[in-house]
Amino acid sequence: MAQQTQQLRERLAQIEDLNAASALLEWDQQTKMPPRGAELRAEAIGTVARISHELFVSGETGRLLEGAEAELDGDGESDDALLIRLVRRKWDKATKVPTDLAAELARAGSAGQEVWVAARRDNDFAAFTPYLERNLELARRYADCFDEFAVPYDALLDDYQPRMTAAQVTVLFDELKAELVPLIAEAARHTVDGSLLHAEVPAAAQRRLVDEIVELMGFDREGWRLDDTVHPFATSFGSSDVRITTRWDERYFPMALYGAMHETGHGLYEAGIGKELQRSPLGQGESLGMHESQSRLWENMVGRSRGFCGVLAPRISELFGSDFAALEPEALFRAVNRVSPSLIRVEADEATYGLHIVIRFELEQELLHGKLSVAELPEAWNQRYHDYLGIEVPTDADGVLQDVHWSAGLIGYFPTYALGNMIAGQLWARAHVELADLDEQIAAGELGGLRAWLRENIHRHGSRYTTDELLERVVGGPIAVEPFVAYLKDKLGDAYGVALT
Repeated sequence: MAQQTQQLRERLAQIEDLNAASALLEWDQQTKMPPRGAELRAEAIGTVARISHELFVSGETGRLLEGAEAELDGDGESDDALLIRLVRRKWDKATKVPTDLAAELARAGSAGQEVWVAARRDNDFAAFTPYLERNLELARRYADCFDEFAVPYDALLDDYQPRMTAAQVTVLFDELKAELVPLIAEAARHTVDGSLLHAEVPAAAQRRLVDEIVELMGFDREGWRLDDTVHPFATSFGSSDVRITTRWDERYFPMALYGAMHETGHGLYEAGIGKELQRSPLGQGESLGMHESQSRLWENMVGRSRGFCGVLAPRISELFGSDFAALEPEALFRAVNRVSPSLIRVEADEATYGLHIVIRFELEQELLHGKLSVAELPEAWNQRYHDYLGIEVPTDADGVLQDVHWSAGLIGYFPTYALGNMIAGQLWARAHVELADLDEQIAAGELGGLRAWLRENIHRHGSRYTTDELLERVVGGPIAVEPFVAYLKDKLGDAYGVALT
């Protein structure tokens, strides 16, 4: 390996180590840390962010990057070339951000999360207001560092879905809404019984089921952990140290089950990234849209499929007690695919879920661009839920306080969930072409074939390719709405026993 490239790789490995240390601090904050540790933890996270940012944007990193570029000698497809292309883009953006601002963004996000936990518990939006205002102020300052984006929101979105703009997302979301709104209305004319999902199930019984299912998916106890948290998430410190979380509701068991399947989907992506990419910027998912495609695919396309309900139903019958003794796979399949507008995003059915994301996408743009104040946010949120989903929001805890993202400063993240659904639809269709018996495998509880297909086509590449490049290689085109909608109509038609057009 050329000398400058090797030195650049060594420097980037140190930065990745710092980023892993920061991620570990954040994981502990959300799973194990006592509440009184919040203030000092925010300072520690801010300090690590400062050191990492300084090391990355330094003149020495720039010098090594230029030297590595010169050593490529026209090579454009090697891992070195792909790494240097990625680092150049990240370095050009990061060098425009003052180190003090980078550190304060991390510090404020950590502090905001702890206040959000209490505010959500106490239904106290006023207590959270100054922290959200601070995060928005910092986000605006961050966006102001760049002059290459058409609107400030694009600078934030680019951190989560590189090279995509709010205008492009809007086009996709408008197409998605045009499909979802009549589909939801058509489903509402039919009846599916979902009451079995709300029977009381002790958390201990749910844990046994979750443990079985995530192991079936590929959870490896030698390299993974599953822990409890307020808002489920996944993280990793390399492919051999994956952390997932879930939360428990004894009156709604799908919360823990499908939450764990969702986060395991993220974990499988992280665990499947090639070992040769570890401790480098290539050793992570390229975009959150691609990452969310993996979690949404496993949670919904596998987890709520007819075949997998045949795997789940007998285990639920055995583990959950007499109320579920006669549970039939058909009843479970229909219940977990019932279309019903609801308050909570993470509990939403597949059809209405996209509207939850559209609401957040619209509101956070208005907040960032000064068209909506934080004080006006709860009323705007509630009105949007009335207009888009036809439901009334009883409390802020069930409304504007339900998600962790804005408290953590993750403004621009939300669109990636719906983009992930679209990508998942494309991958699901392609997987069925290449794995002709995929549905039969899933019905038999054999998930290794799908897992291997995703690892070969998506996971192992990490950030070698952009989202569009990777999709071009696998499905032959960029993000598209139609495959997801076609899948949804087909499955819901099956669950409802009618043709949904």
